[in-house]
Amino acid sequence: MPDTVTAGRRAVVTGISAIAPSGTGAREFWRAVLEGRNALGPLSRFDADGFPVRVAGEVPVEDPVPGVDPRLTLQTDRWSQFALLAGEEALRDARVRPGDLPPLGMGVITASSSGGNAFGQREIEALWSKGPRHVGPYQSIAWFYAATTGQLSIRHGMKGPCGVVVAEQAGGLDAIAQARRALVRGDAAMVLTGGTEAPLSPYALTCQSTSGRLSGSADPERAYLPFDTAARGHVPGEGGALLVLEADDTARARGADRPYGEIAGHGATFDPPPGTASRALPGAASHGPTALRRAVELALADAGAVPGDIDVVFADAAGVPEADRAEARCLAEVFGPRGVPVTAPKAGYGRLYAGGAPLDVVTALLALREQVIPPTPRGVVPDAGHRVDLVTRPRETPLRTALVLARGFGGFNSALVVRAVTR
Repeated sequence: MPDTVTAGRRAVVTGISAIAPSGTGAREFWRAVLEGRNALGPLSRFDADGFPVRVAGEVPVEDPVPGVDPRLTLQTDRWSQFALLAGEEALRDARVRPGDLPPLGMGVITASSSGGNAFGQREIEALWSKGPRHVGPYQSIAWFYAATTGQLSIRHGMKGPCGVVVAEQAGGLDAIAQARRALVRGDAAMVLTGGTEAPLSPYALTCQSTSGRLSGSADPERAYLPFDTAARGHVPGEGGALLVLEADDTARARGADRPYGEIAGHGATFDPPPGTASRALPGAASHGPTALRRAVELALADAGAVPGDIDVVFADAAGVPEADRAEARCLAEVFGPRGVPVTAPKAGYGRLYAGGAPLDVVTALLALREQVIPPTPRGVVPDAGHRVDLVTRPRETPLRTALVLARGFGGFNSALVVRAVTR
């Protein structure tokens, strides 16, 4: 369902961050994305023999993550440590000092897909090999999906609306939409939102392999090729982004007069069980809109936009032939064949699950600010049958409104409209 926005109140992004295999920090990440840099490489975190994946998008920092308070590294998984760093960057970028704001006016809403999987695996190994006395006291909280939200809330004294969304890749957009809802309803003045992921432990990859969607290629240049005739699955990666969302009036009152953009609209749907598509949407004909298309339509309606208003689409880009065809068909139905530029920078750093969509939102916001569409990395040759205008080189063009799509394994669909703000 679309969000209902309080009349005259908008949710704007005043601070961004980025942690990705291609760059740590929004500036470095953006430079790598514009270059179309491929940051995928052989999985090096552990011996991958016996796993169906050889290539991954690894953030090139040690474990525990440098820059995180050592007292917190004992309590947290790598995924939460990424979020702690991203949160610091986003708040610094927004020039927000949490200590100067009312605690109940600040919230934290994040997304997670696999939680603290590496931390949990380590403690379970200790349990079975040495016994319960060797399981650390933080096992009960470090693996949990809400651990990152809790750590950020405690660290910054944010006692307003807090929560976590679990919907795989789509969860990253749903969390941002939930943060927007809290702002426009007046439940908070500022929310730290987004998601990170660190899904490259043996346990996490074992779980992911059941989807059948992982690329088995050992060639980093050919492993992840969304919308390509040679698409064979996606490459998992780690990282993500957190954003500072504020109510527009609050942001202006404190002097934040140049936000990155507005979170203008959102829609979310769920795929029906196989063979029941005609009953997925009330009143839909047997050949009516797919669930993904419905999510797009809801997001556009929520933003008060029409298809012609969208200047660029940041695709979900599953890299799975059937899923790519479905997404391409949705785009052709909504915008017309090759009717809107489409890009998938994630092909250069991997699919980051709950961290991927927030990073796409950051990329979209930077694209709006710099008036350039970042490319899908070199090496991806779009299948002409998809009828998609896939951007493979930086394209300078007037940009005002972007659409970000995310689909989560299991049937989740989410669409987010991001719009430039004019004062």
